[in-house]
Amino acid sequence: MKIGIVGKGGVGKTTTSSLLARALVERGRRVLAVDTDSNPNLGLSLGLGVAATEALPAIPRSIVVGQRGDMTVAELMGDFSVVTPEGVTLMSALRVDEAAAGCTCGGHASVRSLLGQALESETDDTIVDMEAGIEHLSRSGGTLAHADVLVLIMEPSRKAVITAQRTIGLATELGIKRWIGVGNKVDSSEARTALEEMCLEHGVPLDVVIPSEPALVAADLRGEPLDQTDAPQVWAAIESLVDSLALEAVATV
Repeated sequence: MKIGIVGKGGVGKTTTSSLLARALVERGRRVLAVDTDSNPNLGLSLGLGVAATEALPAIPRSIVVGQRGDMTVAELMGDFSVVTPEGVTLMSALRVDEAAAGCTCGGHASVRSLLGQALESETDDTIVDMEAGIEHLSRSGGTLAHADVLVLIMEPSRKAVITAQRTIGLATELGIKRWIGVGNKVDSSEARTALEEMCLEHGVPLDVVIPSEPALVAADLRGEPLDQTDAPQVWAAIESLVDSLALEAVATV
């Protein structure tokens, strides 16, 4: 599947992307993770370390993938991807290294082009960790126009839920018809109830809830992957997300 991870800033998209990618690899899937943040750090959550994450080259903004473009998917992955210690193949679509370098539209176009190709020969699942907000869905053609499903990450706040609601509206206009709502950083039963009520009010699904766990917070602070033996409730929630995506995959066939 081609999976877009979306949500407002600070809700935990990158961490969730890394956990999801690792869980899919554990199930024997070939996973490509695409970091579209202009300050990419998904590599840290996949065990690359700071130096290796910084050394990963971004896809050149001018590249268009496919028969009418510069490179095939296999060639692009060969030149611009790395297999992380967690077994996930990682690509960086965007990087801003200097001030006044111009917009990142070219990088988003490359992602859209990549997702539009037949990735099945190289991967089973492609996870796109999107920049914060909804601007990527408003670009000409939509960066995620070829995604099969969106994973809407929300913390227990009305702003996060409203962002998810707006994302659903834009996704519908792009022809994306499937999405999964994920509550993240839920630290109490009261927070869960409040999130459930806000999602119901705004017409946003809440399919999976990932609890706030000290071990996960500590791993993020260290810039390291969460150990498979830590935070069992978090991993159980991620497995539930994988199961939900498997059901969506069956529905799209």
